[in-house]
Parts: sequence; C-alpha cells; structure tokens
Amino acid sequence: MIKPFLIAIQFLTRLPVWLTAQPSEKDLGYSLLFYPLVGLIIGFILIGLGWLLNSTPPLVTAALLVTSWILLTGGLHLDGLADSADALIGGMSDRIKTLAIMKDPNCGPAGVVAIVLIIQLKIVALYTLVIAGEWIPLLLAITLARTLLPLLFLTTPYVRDNGLGSSLAANQPRRWSIFIIAAVFLLMFLLTDTRYLLLALTAIITFLLLRNMMFHRIGGTTGDTAGALVEITETTVLSVSVIALNTTI
Repeated sequence: MIKPFLIAIQFLTRLPVWLTAQPSEKDLGYSLLFYPLVGLIIGFILIGLGWLLNSTPPLVTAALLVTSWILLTGGLHLDGLADSADALIGGMSDRIKTLAIMKDPNCGPAGVVAIVLIIQLKIVALYTLVIAGEWIPLLLAITLARTLLPLLFLTTPYVRDNGLGSSLAANQPRRWSIFIIAAVFLLMFLLTDTRYLLLALTAIITFLLLRNMMFHRIGGTTGDTAGALVEITETTVLSVSVIALNTTI
C-alpha cells in the first residue's frame, strides 16, 4: 500500500516523492484512502511552522502560514475553486456551458474574487487562532476537508469521462473508503475534546450543501468542484472555530 500513499502525497502536495513506475489504475483508486493522512501531514507541517514563528507578530504568522499552505499544496484546490466559481456564474444554470467553462484554463473575475475571499478569510481566521494559541482547528480543517474527498467520490457521480478524477472514481475501493471515513470521524470523537465536534458537524453540513449544489448544476462532481469542496470546507471550519472561540472552543 506504499505506492498509493506516495501517489496521494504527490498529488495533494508539493513534497518530493519519487515513484519508480507509472501508477496503475488500481493504485490511483487506492490513493484516495490516504487523503486524510496526507491532510494530517499538511496540518502538522503548518503547526510546526507556526510554533517556529512563535515570536513573530500574529498577523505576519497568519499570512506566512497561508502562504506556506498554498505553496505546500501547489494551489491545487484554489485552481478548482476558481474554475468552479467562474462556471457557477458564467454557466447561467446551463450544464454544458458550466462544464465547458470549468475546462477553460483562463481565470475569470469570479474566480479571482473567490480566491481573494478564501485567502482573506483564512488569514483572518488564523490570525485569531494564533492569538488564542489554538492549533487543533487548523489540523482538523485540513484533515476533514481531505476526508470529504473520498466521501464525495463514493457518493457522487463523476461527470467527465476522462482525466485523473474519472480513474479515481472508477477504481475507488468502496468498503475500505467507508471504513477510513468512519474511522477518521470516530478517532476525532475519541481523541479530541468534545468541544471540537462542532467542527466535524460544520464539515458535514458544508459537504451536504455543496454536494447538493453540484447535483443541481452539473449532475455530479468534477475535479474542479472537488477542489472547491476542499477550499470551502477548510475556510468554513476555520471560520466557525473562530466564531465559536469564546463559547465552545
């Protein structure tokens, strides 16, 4: 199972990974099982950086963390967010037009605004969490967002016939995926303070709302909407953690 793990790292991050052979379709599908673990790795790297920047002004720390976050993931999900935003606005409820806009490599005004808003919200949320010394919400936001990806592919039709997403969806091990998703939420319940369960609920609600929007507009998901799901979930979980800071966290 080491090859699917390396594939997951290679796809979701810019960490150096060397694969000795071309991954098989089965390996691609099984890589989905390791998405939550990769999210955990990303989270711990950012938390470690935050601790190293302990003496830095909180706003600078927050900005450096978000910058490192983007560099570490290669802006992969931001690209999907931008394409999804452009398609949502420009597609005008037309499925074919929406899918065509998503495939366009150019970034329109809606995509730019979406990226700016997400980055802005992440910096502000992290600024507040850094001041409060709260790092668990960051770890949970990143891990939960990547746990939702195998759940999305498990429950939602992939609407394109080619590309990496179609290989992932077609070769996903369903039983193992259910086990991993359930295990992540169970471990979160067992290993974290019950105050953080609000964040898990936030992730689930975000998933259901966005999945419903995907079905309504294009009848399923694409790689771009999957990326948008990650970005929006991360930002929503962080924002809720800040809003609830004085009451539940």
